[in-house]
Amino acid sequence: MRAKHALRIAATVLLVSLTACEGLQSEGADADGFEEKERKQSGKLFGDINLLGGGSDEQTNSGIGVNGFLWRASLDTLSFLPLSSADPFGGVIITDWYAPPESPEERFKVTVFILGRELRSDGVRVSVFRQKRDAGAGWLDANTGQSTSTSLENAILTRARELRISQSGG
Repeated sequence: MRAKHALRIAATVLLVSLTACEGLQSEGADADGFEEKERKQSGKLFGDINLLGGGSDEQTNSGIGVNGFLWRASLDTLSFLPLSSADPFGGVIITDWYAPPESPEERFKVTVFILGRELRSDGVRVSVFRQKRDAGAGWLDANTGQSTSTSLENAILTRARELRISQSGG
């Protein structure tokens, strides 16, 4: 009987408290101009960071620590792989394991390192990891060869050049 009485009192207090809040005026969620800030930052990832270079000078990448063309080109080139992590400040992109539909008995993982703020041929390094399924349904490491990493680096560099040309308009 006492528990019922205590429960009724608690419910009444809660109801009175909520009713008292009804008359309060609250400021809009946009009191600090958030929508205006968001509108100004549209087209940019992470606010003021422009991933395709810093305007007329490609080496002033507005906040990211690496070349914006190489960064975007790396993401474009690896877009068929699931991303595990991407750090635009440190210039590291790590994919998750991916098994191509045409060869489900092997899987690949890629790590890209963007090494600087300049668009240079030695500004990107790619590591490719490959595993094959063994008879016990486990995965064993397998070689990929240096040509696989070099081919991916060349594809990234080609895409970065395309992005730079398209941004400069010529």
